Amino acid sequence: MLISGGRKNIIKRAKKQALDWLTGLLLILIIAGCTKNESLNAAGSTTVLPIVVLAAERFKALHGVNVIVNAGGSGVGINQLGEGKIAIGMISRNISDAEIKRYPNVNFVVHSIGKDAVVPVVSSEIYDAGIKSLSLRQIGKIYLGEITSWKQLGGPDKDILVIDKEKSRGTRHVFMEIVLGDKEVSAPGADLVLGDNNEEQTAVMQSDSAIGMLSNAWLNSDVKGLSIILQNGSTVEPKLENISNGRFPITRDLLLVTSGEPAGNIKAFIDFILSDEGQKIVRDSGYVSLEQ
Repeated sequence: MLISGGRKNIIKRAKKQALDWLTGLLLILIIAGCTKNESLNAAGSTTVLPIVVLAAERFKALHGVNVIVNAGGSGVGINQLGEGKIAIGMISRNISDAEIKRYPNVNFVVHSIGKDAVVPVVSSEIYDAGIKSLSLRQIGKIYLGEITSWKQLGGPDKDILVIDKEKSRGTRHVFMEIVLGDKEVSAPGADLVLGDNNEEQTAVMQSDSAIGMLSNAWLNSDVKGLSIILQNGSTVEPKLENISNGRFPITRDLLLVTSGEPAGNIKAFIDFILSDEGQKIVRDSGYVSLEQ
């Protein structure tokens, strides 16, 4: 069967259009695949979480890279990084020797992004009743169960509701290391053992006789931070200035940790947090930036 020249041209154009359509579809699928892969995961400390969440939103707007952020505590961040489940661990304490030994093939590289204080906090009712400062020794006795009533400290005749944190939490590690000299010490005086900052903040707010430990950024009108009475009798308030200059005795670095030196989007994201804009996010989140 003979096909006229005009019909041949029509068939040729149809084939070209089909080829162009398939090429375009393939290009769309490739781009979609690349976009889908333009993401990274971070998990860990609920103290570091607010910084990373805000930075992730801004970073995505600037670079189109999605940073998926989950909490769980510093221990979760380290373990998930060690197991290769995430790209960035968020931690608010040092990595322990046991954790380093658990993952011998992982080179944990730590990146400081700001500073914070772990503050002994009380219900506003206790603060307003006159308990505005305690010594580290007094706080330690509360957690050991040796002081059980606020009356023993010059406060109201109420039993102390003692709130502890899970042992994997960075906030607890730092607090107990300074208060009792052992980051993993048991606290027989504790009535509640909670997880993240939000849980503990809520528990202190709902009680009229509680004591707990929180990041400085989580204080509010119902959760009051205590000043620390030093050995010389002077007191230090949990203010940003005293965190920055190191006068407040329970301070810590806020950290991101990677497996090896970061590259690509991981490096770009950490660099963003270290930039002027990223450090402003640190300050806006209630923490001390690196340049303060």
